[in-house]
Amino acid sequence: MKTVVLLYETCCIYEIVITNYFLQCTGHEIVFATVDGKPVTAQEKFSLNATCALNDINPKDVELLLVPGGDISTIDNEEVYSFIRSVVDNRGIVAGICNGVDELDKAGVLKEIESTHSVKDDLVVGENVITARANMYVDMAIAIGKKMNLFVDEADLQETIDFWKLHKSF
Repeated sequence: MKTVVLLYETCCIYEIVITNYFLQCTGHEIVFATVDGKPVTAQEKFSLNATCALNDINPKDVELLLVPGGDISTIDNEEVYSFIRSVVDNRGIVAGICNGVDELDKAGVLKEIESTHSVKDDLVVGENVITARANMYVDMAIAIGKKMNLFVDEADLQETIDFWKLHKSF
């Protein structure tokens, strides 16, 4: 099983970097996909190389699909929507933050579930769908970590919260 990070022109890397760090530190396979497999430039002006094109990935192999915010106009298409729906249909986790939530909505996966589009919460964790507002990138990373059992135990989780969210020094 793998994590797929959907990259596109103007995607906001800061919104997903902590999640990627948690996944990398726990040995999860991370695949960076673009619609066409070509490099893109993030909102922060980082040049990002894709591992592959989105259609090279079998949605059944996806444990987590991560959709960052940004100008989603370049990924507003049925190929992306279909992939998102397939990951959810196969019981994978789909997480969207900021405008990434709009992409999940356009794919139809937010119908009849709570999300940041339907409630006033800044972070909504459902069974297979996680949605977050842009300022919730740390909380989203922790929620994904809990959902995917990335923390060794409760002490590991608390240490992560203390460091990343509460900014405690050790």
